[in-house]
Amino acid sequence: MTENSVQELAERFVALWNEPDPGLRRKAIEELWAQDGVHLLHPPQEIREMAAGLGFDGSVLEAQGYDAIETRVARSHAEFVASGQLTFRPAGEAVRLRNVVKLAWEAVPPGGEAAGGGVDVLVLDEHGRIEADYMFPG
Repeated sequence: MTENSVQELAERFVALWNEPDPGLRRKAIEELWAQDGVHLLHPPQEIREMAAGLGFDGSVLEAQGYDAIETRVARSHAEFVASGQLTFRPAGEAVRLRNVVKLAWEAVPPGGEAAGGGVDVLVLDEHGRIEADYMFPG
């Protein structure tokens, strides 16, 4: 994978979260992720605190497989993008080290500057598809 294709992967990954068409979102998920791929989210502090109050240590939110990832992306899209609150865009250059890609992204309100963002660490399979996506917002 060249530097250009690493950046293209990052752009396609971030664009997925902005995609309004459910059919195109599903197609993008199937192109980006391995069939049994997993999306793991390090949740915001308030969610971690609520989970700890319920007896869960080190809570991680997880979606595995195309259907679960599609649900996760669709809910994020409905909450942030379709509501008009934010869109997502890549931030900086993606970096690859063997089968791991690190990319940064920003959450931007309409007509504004970045209001937040995060980093994703993608572990790719031998076909260049995402086996694991570790998302660290904030």
